[in-house]
Amino acid sequence: MKFFKISFYILIFCSFQIFSQSKKYKIHTIAFYNLENLYDTNNDAFTNDDEWTPNGAQNWTNEKYHQKLKNLSRVISEIGTPENSNAPILLGCAEVENRGVLEDLIKEPKLQQFDYGIIHFDSPDKRGIDVALLYQKKYFRPTSFSNIPLLVYKRKLPKKEEQVEVEDDELEVKKENNNRVFTRDQLLVSGFLENEEMYIIVNHWPSRSGGEKATTLFREAAGKLNRKIIDSLQRINPNAKVMTMGDFNDGPINNSIKVALGAKGKKEEMKEFDVFNPFEELMNKGMGTIAFRDSWNVFDQIIMTESLTKSDFTTFNFWKAGIYKAPYFIQSSGQYKGYPLRNTLSEAGFSDHFPVYIYLIKEFGS
Repeated sequence: MKFFKISFYILIFCSFQIFSQSKKYKIHTIAFYNLENLYDTNNDAFTNDDEWTPNGAQNWTNEKYHQKLKNLSRVISEIGTPENSNAPILLGCAEVENRGVLEDLIKEPKLQQFDYGIIHFDSPDKRGIDVALLYQKKYFRPTSFSNIPLLVYKRKLPKKEEQVEVEDDELEVKKENNNRVFTRDQLLVSGFLENEEMYIIVNHWPSRSGGEKATTLFREAAGKLNRKIIDSLQRINPNAKVMTMGDFNDGPINNSIKVALGAKGKKEEMKEFDVFNPFEELMNKGMGTIAFRDSWNVFDQIIMTESLTKSDFTTFNFWKAGIYKAPYFIQSSGQYKGYPLRNTLSEAGFSDHFPVYIYLIKEFGS
């Protein structure tokens, strides 16, 4: 293929102070994409996927399924291409039903040439949707991976007159026995990007179904779990390069991101062991990845440890972030003009989210 004849060592010319126009850099794209209801057409007896079958409410036929795969593969192959001819070497995914749909996806003609590997676990989510990581085998070598459960519960408080004091361990038993909210696990992957160790966490935090305020504690719990994972990695290696990515169902300034995870929106605010969220700046510019009632938000983000934000490019470090949009997967007319082009009952679409990406760069020859 002509693609493989293209060198991925590119010359980046830019006006940023951190770059010299005479320097050459390697560049890799890291991305996340919520694939929105990527179901196969088979009825799984253990999940609530009945509507995503040929006889279900979505009339989800093989024709629609394969058209959606084709649609998504085109988008994925193009993420980050404004500055990098290669597709993402790491792609976090959400809302995938099982490993099989990912295997079908990477076999699509638009993606075959990239030789993607798959890391996936089944989550306890009642709808049967999971997170996963796709990686180009040529550039990334995974060394370990695990799924870390998020244990959250609906709170059923007794009436005031019935409230009694209970011991902490008794409360835990009561919580364990009922009211668990079954949501997606957090996927932790470690491996080597070329010869540099990296850690990736892929997330799909609890939704706002039932109302933002009523569910915010679930996402704050997800943020605390994320912070705990990052802290454990940094205790082993204070310079650990960690990227946490996903559909957080909250924006960059919500408590789950700003307080529980502790993400900073500006590099100058950062201290050792902090995490940096470049998507806060994009949100402040009025950009978004998902829209609801004509209000845009940035639920899809890639957040990184301070160790990835150095201006020393002798190793791979963050350059810039983006939200990928192209006219062919944007609604062009009607009530939802400008929104992502998603499925309808008559045809397969793309997703209700726009994908996000960052560039990691390294000085050539370093």
